[in-house]
Amino acid sequence: MAISVKVKGLKSLERRLKKNASLSDVKSVVSKHGSQMQQKMVQNADFHGHYEWRKGKGKTFVKPTGETRRSIHGEKIQGGFGYEAGPTTHYSPYLEFGTRFMDSQPFVKPAFEVQKKDFKRDLKKLTK
Repeated sequence: MAISVKVKGLKSLERRLKKNASLSDVKSVVSKHGSQMQQKMVQNADFHGHYEWRKGKGKTFVKPTGETRRSIHGEKIQGGFGYEAGPTTHYSPYLEFGTRFMDSQPFVKPAFEVQKKDFKRDLKKLTK
């Protein structure tokens, strides 16, 4: 599962950053917000289980295992100018987006939406 961000006005941002900030400042902001977004995903990954049809038992409640929450990891990429975070369980997209049989339980997008505002604010600070 991947969510990508498209930044508009990148040339203007690049000029301002070169004028007012060092590359290590930019890397620091990226690392800080990537790590915080990862932590928010873990906090949001509080699932409430689901019902399954089991032969001979009928509709049975299945408790969440916590596997997706434990699978959420992050790492710096692109020499520190990027950060990639998210779950590694093969079924995490079903949790995030739901299926025709189960409601969505979003945990990635809400973390991203909150964190992107803070990230933009800190990048703006670097350009002033």
